[in-house]
Amino acid sequence: MNQVEAEIGLRNEWNSEIKAFDDTKLGVKGLVDAGVLKIPRIFIHPQHNPLDKLACEDSQFSIPTIDLQGVNSDVILRAKAIEKIQNACEKWGFFQVVNHGIPKSDLEEMLAGIRRFHEQDAEVKKEFYSRDLKKKVVFLSNFDLFQAPTVNWRDTLGLNMDSIPPEPETLPAACREIAMGYSKQVHRLGITLFELLSVGLGLDANHLKDMECAERLSLLGHYFPPCPEPELTLGIRSHSDSGFMTILLQDQLGGLQVCHENQWVDVPPIPGALIVNVGDFLQLLTNDKLKSVHHRVIAKQAGPRISVACFFRTEFFDTEDNSRCYGPIQELLSEENPPVYQETTAEDYLKHYYSKGSGTASLLHLKF
Repeated sequence: MNQVEAEIGLRNEWNSEIKAFDDTKLGVKGLVDAGVLKIPRIFIHPQHNPLDKLACEDSQFSIPTIDLQGVNSDVILRAKAIEKIQNACEKWGFFQVVNHGIPKSDLEEMLAGIRRFHEQDAEVKKEFYSRDLKKKVVFLSNFDLFQAPTVNWRDTLGLNMDSIPPEPETLPAACREIAMGYSKQVHRLGITLFELLSVGLGLDANHLKDMECAERLSLLGHYFPPCPEPELTLGIRSHSDSGFMTILLQDQLGGLQVCHENQWVDVPPIPGALIVNVGDFLQLLTNDKLKSVHHRVIAKQAGPRISVACFFRTEFFDTEDNSRCYGPIQELLSEENPPVYQETTAEDYLKHYYSKGSGTASLLHLKF
């Protein structure tokens, strides 16, 4: 057997293992429930060095925490928040917000609802298992399972909560009411943040909203089961987000890390806080003014870890919106600040984004 034949054989074997895992419709939790003590090789990240986790433990860095109290009623507090958010998005691409208007009880119930869904009877959960992202509701493990070089130790419930949300009866009973209520509150918070970002960029307050940056919202409820060999894998590999902005709710277990000045910095859980980060499309629109940075979730023996990520995004599919061109905002350009990026459609960008697994140098190919 020559080298080419050997490589083809290994690839076919790998693909068979991926398919066998997907066919169970039980996700990573199914492996844990079966009592696995060694993680399957498809989850092993060969480039993952567990020692680089330690880089963040003695770090002098910490991501900014911003108080949103009074931003819609007090001019001085609003101006201070705008300055802090702008600075955080330019230097970090990440920040935490407190006093954001969503009750702590709703945050706790949203996390509990996602946990209830993932820990319910497997046969009930299987009914939602699908890789058809045109569906309003999908349960699956790893969106890029068949494209990525390795598999993340994580399962996901995905809910498309756009301006035309799913019919209530189509949502899983385990989290139906809280998902509908929470997504509406996150949408309102997102509009406020887009207004503050617009003003911080020197634009009209409604500029990003009028570009429909807050129009489409996806809620992803992630479940990270305890991992028997956390040093070999990741909950989510290093990536940047593809949309405009993400608002993340995480439980108190921790594990989220942000790459800042070439080192991994922990994003510590703050009770009642939400994490906000810039997506690739907002970096593109602002011509590199705001930064979409790489982040990851480390695997842990403790768990499960629960998080809820709400993505303000472009359209996914072949629609008129999907073929809309996006490029740097004209009002931000000048002779001193020429466009950094070519225009792209959401369709072309997302095909590139997912072609080798999400978030691999996803904007680099658009640079002039």
